[in-house]
Amino acid sequence: MSLVKRDIRAVLFDLDGTLADTLADLANATNWALAQLGCPTHSTDSYRYRVGRGARELCAGALPADRQGLVDEAVRLMREHYDAHCFDLTTLYPGIAELTSSLAERGAKLAVLSNKPDDFTKRLIAHYFKPSPFAVVRGQLPNVPLKPDPTAALKIARELAIAPTQWLYLGDTDTDMQTARAAGMEPVGVLWGFRERDELVQSGATHVVSRPDEVLELIG
Repeated sequence: MSLVKRDIRAVLFDLDGTLADTLADLANATNWALAQLGCPTHSTDSYRYRVGRGARELCAGALPADRQGLVDEAVRLMREHYDAHCFDLTTLYPGIAELTSSLAERGAKLAVLSNKPDDFTKRLIAHYFKPSPFAVVRGQLPNVPLKPDPTAALKIARELAIAPTQWLYLGDTDTDMQTARAAGMEPVGVLWGFRERDELVQSGATHVVSRPDEVLELIG
């Protein structure tokens, strides 16, 4: 595996599908909302292709085409269920705790950026990382565009005073790779998450890793 040919000083992580396997809890919460509204539910695996662009788009994509007027209520119900059950089946991916510890020991600054609402993002990180190795943890905030818009990623880079070109961006979807490219960060796709290699490469990944420890090989 070739090294990233830049002076990497920081790593920005996506959350869902990158740090943690949240798929079953997200699917269960969305299906519960759909059931309350009398709409068909979907298989857990199908949610691999529904998550990643925020709760509103998740619910809109899960609702039938003729029930789109229920999006706001679906989001409310989904969040209600997820609030009570977000730790039921979610786990960190094997090797993630070791990766973040190793990066922190090497002096790299670490941050999290998710399209998950900010309160849930902070709650999950606080639950699974004790103590947290992340200098910044950020989810969806009012008046800040969701990924793949680079605004939030660039704001994190400014807050930590590290140029975008010195960041590795780790994510599992096209949204993440597009965000990294738009922000001028190094896009690295992960294969343990929700999507496949082809999507990651076609959306701009310069490297694709199959295990967390391979990230350490990338930065030497």
